[in-house]
Amino acid sequence: MRVFAGTPGTATGLFLRIAQCIFAAGSIASMASTHSFFNFTAFCYLIAAMGLQVIWSFGLALIDAYAIVQKKVLHSPVLISLFVVGDWVTATLSLAAASASAGITTLYFYDLGHCSVDNECQKYQASVGLAICCCFTIATSSLIMLWLLASG
Repeated sequence: MRVFAGTPGTATGLFLRIAQCIFAAGSIASMASTHSFFNFTAFCYLIAAMGLQVIWSFGLALIDAYAIVQKKVLHSPVLISLFVVGDWVTATLSLAAASASAGITTLYFYDLGHCSVDNECQKYQASVGLAICCCFTIATSSLIMLWLLASG
């Protein structure tokens, strides 16, 4: 397997995993700092999906950091297959949660006009925005993993 930017055990791969973790944690923190997010199922789903993303990305970031320090190549076909499946599952869940939350945010706060002057609306919007940024980094990582598996 070839080594290119974003593959496991490279600095770019580590950066992608850390970015995923930071965006997902920021989304959770922004949503959890509101007092009524639990009234909306989509927002609870967003927190659950982003929580899974934090765990997955942090675990892979630790593996990438270990591989960089030890100068090991993580290109075992079984390991790459596991990364591909995990990345695509978390990517699908995260995109679905971000899309559902964006839809609820738009419907409830803009179309129905229930947005008050407090910071609740901005926190929901920030959470959805961070979740979508997380989806972009997950998509990049997922495509790199699939490309690496196909180039095998």
